[in-house]
Amino acid sequence: MTRCFSIGVLVALLAGCASVPAPSERVVTIIGSDTMLILNRRLAEDFMRSHPGVAVNVDGGGTSTGVDALIGGTASICAASRPLTPSEVRRLYDRHRTLGVRSLVAQDALSVWVHPENPVTELSMNELAGVFSGRLANWKEVGGKGGPITVVVRPPASGTYRFFRDRVLAGGAYSGGAAPAATTRDVVDRVAGDPGAVGFGGAAYRTGAVRACAVDGVLPTEEATREGRYPLNRHLVFVTVAPPEGVSRGFIDWCQGPEGQAVVAEIGYLPLWGRR
Repeated sequence: MTRCFSIGVLVALLAGCASVPAPSERVVTIIGSDTMLILNRRLAEDFMRSHPGVAVNVDGGGTSTGVDALIGGTASICAASRPLTPSEVRRLYDRHRTLGVRSLVAQDALSVWVHPENPVTELSMNELAGVFSGRLANWKEVGGKGGPITVVVRPPASGTYRFFRDRVLAGGAYSGGAAPAATTRDVVDRVAGDPGAVGFGGAAYRTGAVRACAVDGVLPTEEATREGRYPLNRHLVFVTVAPPEGVSRGFIDWCQGPEGQAVVAEIGYLPLWGRR
């Protein structure tokens, strides 16, 4: 029985018409989510170690970059930290006559980080919306000591940027004064170096140099995430043009199986099946 745990089932694949790229039988190319980059690199390393002769190439650039590469045929797998947008699905269908297939890889509690010296330990969803839109610009407005809030965000190509915008800002705009950070590690570094800063990112990137805030009174713990109580929980996924076959199928099955899910837990995300 296959372990492939795919949702977003292929809804339309027109026989004889789909221009699905034909990657090398021994090469898998993954492009996309920066949130998943450290995870995908470890998954690739461990898979190649146990599967000699197979090459798994991994690159980041953000979910949008991965979608473009998947549609353009330069990636066999898009790593995504958010759902594809309607326009992306339309482009995928126009090019390949398919709506694509999503394969779950891990769960993530998207975390909101502040400096350890910041006395603010929790923020409501409404307060987060106010802070990241620029409506609330001083820490005193959210229970802090006072002082300007420095908002740190990822670039628009980031799936995390869009996920947070859609979930917290209801699709609205980020603050015009938000400080850009190219990668999630850069977000952590900016917050760690500025007591007035706040940012967000995948749980696996958290270090002791920053502190995670509770959101609506709930900390991003494994239990709260699995139970759906943490408001910013999400799945990290692989997207393929069609149901994966060959070495791509073998790699995804391995990632969803015991060996791959052990890597997920070690990196700092939540395994699909519970901790191993």
